[in-house]
Amino acid sequence: MEESQIDDATNISEFTPEMGSGPVALSVGRAKELISLYTMSQNPNMTHLNISKRCVLPPLWVRCDCSDAEHTCWLGAEPLKHRDTITGINLHIVTCNGPTADKTCFENLEDLKMAHRIRHHSSVVATKGFAQYELVRSTTLEDTIVESESNISIDITWNNVNKILETPPLTAVATLNIRLEPGDPRSPVFELHRELQFLLVLAEGLKTGVTDWPEPLVAESAVELVQELLNDLKNKLDGFNASVHKNAAEKVKCDSAAVDSSIKSLFSERGDLDFAEELWCKMRRSVSSYQDLVKCFTLVIRSLENGEIQPWIHQGSSSLLSKLINQTYHGAMEAISLTGITPIQMLLEIGLDKMKKDYVSCFIDQELGTLTYLDYFISTAVDLQEQVHRVQKLHHVLEILVSCTVFLHFKYENLFPLMQSCIKYYKENPLNEKHVFQLPIRPAIVKKFYQNDHAQKWRLEISSEYGQKMVKTVWQLSTRPPVEHLTSNNLGVLCDTTVNGNTEESMYFITMANCSQVHFT
Repeated sequence: MEESQIDDATNISEFTPEMGSGPVALSVGRAKELISLYTMSQNPNMTHLNISKRCVLPPLWVRCDCSDAEHTCWLGAEPLKHRDTITGINLHIVTCNGPTADKTCFENLEDLKMAHRIRHHSSVVATKGFAQYELVRSTTLEDTIVESESNISIDITWNNVNKILETPPLTAVATLNIRLEPGDPRSPVFELHRELQFLLVLAEGLKTGVTDWPEPLVAESAVELVQELLNDLKNKLDGFNASVHKNAAEKVKCDSAAVDSSIKSLFSERGDLDFAEELWCKMRRSVSSYQDLVKCFTLVIRSLENGEIQPWIHQGSSSLLSKLINQTYHGAMEAISLTGITPIQMLLEIGLDKMKKDYVSCFIDQELGTLTYLDYFISTAVDLQEQVHRVQKLHHVLEILVSCTVFLHFKYENLFPLMQSCIKYYKENPLNEKHVFQLPIRPAIVKKFYQNDHAQKWRLEISSEYGQKMVKTVWQLSTRPPVEHLTSNNLGVLCDTTVNGNTEESMYFITMANCSQVHFT
């Protein structure tokens, strides 16, 4: 037995308590007894109950085990009020059958409207449709993603339904639902995700004192790669031809080769990497131990102290290494001890600096944001752990924008409001890679992705006025069970689950929600 607040929403799931609340479903007979007791407690005519002060109870919903012929899954009751007086009870019944692919089992639209008219003595009824389509499914990536919940779907609502399972008109109201978990190996920005993961390893090591070093991505050792970078800088300082350096710089541009051409206009590797950023690209691909880290930074510090290199760095870089390099421009460099957490913090800082510039440059270049608007995500006024956390947020935003560009062919007019929505959310909330971002959109923009597809959910709402209250009948098809307590043991199969041996037809659960009113006066 459960209590919950009912509203006037058309979604059948909204007529029932949220999933995960756990009570065991009851038989319909037992559920009806509870509904009867609830109704009597609200009826002012039941004076023999000796209720001194009758209060309005919250709506009551009871889970049913579908063991009856109609396969009832919920019974509900809510008081009807006029001002502060209880005038009656609104009774709800939700049934579910299926799954089936046989469309002859589906109700006829006119029959549903007539049944509503008769039940509620209504002469005029209104219809409203709802359809949900999956535009991007994680199941298409089964070979590379385990239990990914990434999904892009569209919810569409419209008035004046003409037939069951009709495709929504282009005049309908649509909302895009985007739930995207970063880390898809087939994403055009997967290499950037791997770069971020190495940053997280360093941040965790700095916090716990234990660093779980990943396997190197290249065969050369970290020391060899760093020495090669330093030699290039020495040669450049000595006046040698810079062509070798140019080739090396191209090599350390962090994994841009994996970026698909379809999104190069949205994200591409920066061409202005400074020394610290090039060092990061070398080390994050090759460092495999704390000892590697110390050796690499020892080579760099020694070269700086001896004046063998005079590298350039971006203005505004806040890392310790950048400060040391700046000091060499003006004289002696302060001594630094490469012990304890210092080497890890130094590498984390230069990685943070680089990745902040990567994301911000991308968004600004595409006119999706300004430096001031993105300042929250690149601020150094918070500690390193929080800075890493904010960079994770930026990456999640980028993954969402890239996915919509690649899979839905979004242009600027759609990317900009989506970007604004994501940034606003992440300025106010912690990182949540399971969050569903929503974007109002015109159906015509994405129609080609669903017009020949089966709806994951299709719902009809029939409504009419009954006294001072609207009454509704809801009939829904869904590819998933509409309530969590339905199991294979209590689901009823209406008809054959295939039609003419066609396994391409969607298997639908058929759910019906009806209400009736009982008046006490």
